[in-house]
Amino acid sequence: MQESSTKPYLIRALHEWCTDNGYTPHIVVTVDANTLVPPAHIHDGQITLNIGTLATNQLTLGNDYIEFQTRFGGVTEQLLVPVAAVSAIYARETGAGMGFEIAESQPYPGADATSHGPQAVVDGTAPSAFASADKPGAPDNTPPKPPRLKIVK
Repeated sequence: MQESSTKPYLIRALHEWCTDNGYTPHIVVTVDANTLVPPAHIHDGQITLNIGTLATNQLTLGNDYIEFQTRFGGVTEQLLVPVAAVSAIYARETGAGMGFEIAESQPYPGADATSHGPQAVVDGTAPSAFASADKPGAPDNTPPKPPRLKIVK
């Protein structure tokens, strides 16, 4: 039997740590064909997402996927992020967090990617924008603070 990855457990632990300390947890995602996010918010093949309790609805931090609803420009979107595509989780206020190696993500079981609404673009042609933690879903055009991260294999 193959041992499961520690990555989803560390993501959940750091999300809880951020929340317990009054910080806003953000994840950095390397977008691929299995990442369902609004294309307009992808910059250089990545998207930074606020996964704090005030910015998300029905957040599920699963072992394979992170799923939640959030608002972009006043429109509610359903997001689906493979855990394998998460390159970091950090506290917006302090930059404290952890970086991860990226692995190839797998399609969501039984899902047709075209039926999930917004879908990622991988060619980097989407305009630059970030979801602001102060205004969930609102473009900010300035990257969050660079996190102090340690890469975990």
